[in-house]
Amino acid sequence: MLGKISTNKNTSSGEKLRVAMISYHTCPLATLGGKDTGGMNVYVRDLTRELGRQGIGVDVFTRSQDEHVPHVLHEMGYGNRVVHIPSGPEIPLPKPELVRHLPEFVDHIRDFAEKKQVRYDIIHSHYWLSGLAALELQSSWNVPVLQMFHTLALVKRQVARRPEETEPEVRIQGEFTLLHNADRIIAATENESALFESLYEVHRDDIAVIPPGVDTTRFYRISPDEAFEFAELPEDHQMILFVGRIEPLKGIDTLLNAMLLLRHRGLTSPDCRLCLFIIGGDPDQDQEGESPEMERLLQMAAEYDMEGVIRFLGKKDQDTLPYYYSAAEVVVVPSHYESFGMVALEAMACGTPVVASETGGLAYLVKDGETGFSVPAGDPEALADRLERLLINDRLRDTMAENAVLYARQFAWPVITTQLVSLYNLETARRKQS
Repeated sequence: MLGKISTNKNTSSGEKLRVAMISYHTCPLATLGGKDTGGMNVYVRDLTRELGRQGIGVDVFTRSQDEHVPHVLHEMGYGNRVVHIPSGPEIPLPKPELVRHLPEFVDHIRDFAEKKQVRYDIIHSHYWLSGLAALELQSSWNVPVLQMFHTLALVKRQVARRPEETEPEVRIQGEFTLLHNADRIIAATENESALFESLYEVHRDDIAVIPPGVDTTRFYRISPDEAFEFAELPEDHQMILFVGRIEPLKGIDTLLNAMLLLRHRGLTSPDCRLCLFIIGGDPDQDQEGESPEMERLLQMAAEYDMEGVIRFLGKKDQDTLPYYYSAAEVVVVPSHYESFGMVALEAMACGTPVVASETGGLAYLVKDGETGFSVPAGDPEALADRLERLLINDRLRDTMAENAVLYARQFAWPVITTQLVSLYNLETARRKQS
């Protein structure tokens, strides 16, 4: 049974609302910056914790990838759990192999619910693989399915620059199935909602636009001297920061080319007072699907003679990120596509301006000229122009920093979670009336 939780009520039944949160291919407790760990992990983890604070019972179901990790962990607080479900070998597997283990995943979730005598009121699933599991569970539980995608296959196909970046047909078909069978689709922005309508022919009434949140108790401005000390950065240096997975879609090569342009303009001096920190991946360890891009970026840094200017830090625990955000003059998100852009929101909450590609959710999230700048994706010249403008203008950075903090507060998790709980209650009431 779930542990004791507070008394937030289901508006239709008077009972405590219980949510089955499904994150099949990646665990919300995983260290960020790896091949399959990023904004979605943060979303599931932080939403689950805030739901607990608001009195909602949640079990997060994810595929077990390590037999030495306990199958049930109480690391979300408030009696909420992360449940690692054995589905195939308990090791990391590439996504194409995960599809065939979905039936076992679903069966074990059903067994868990029966053994623990838990009845869930709603399923909130993330990414297309989780959504397919959710539809199977719905047939047994007769509860609503709310689906979030975080990324879309057809959009990724549009922005792919190499054949290996395209998504398989099974994913596209899976997304169409979900978009026309889930009770409600949750879009991060109006931009994403429009993509559902135009690319997948989803009716607008079937979409709820609720953005992700940010944990403002974790992401806030840290004193510069403390942040610089933690980042091991001299206080007379200026640091540009990238945080994210190391993959071609993230556009890190555009950022490296912008750094070369800044050198030509005299902003990267021989003593390296301007530097670029890259958090994500592991520069010293091969990782399937990621090492080729890391190798390419390391080679670019060497060719540009910037091995002392550009520092690859590897993965970092999220608890350390506020120090790096606070130490940075600017955070850059040069992606070719982002459905939302959690890194941009976290950076703004820490009072750091953001320069981001004008694509996907980033175009909605970053207020151009107010909290940072928007630039065309894949344009190092435009990126270098905006970086130079911020780096040489202390007053502009300070103004944008103040704006960014105020803007980010609108996305604090208590605010966002209240909207989601209202949607949960609406959909459970509809299901009971049908």
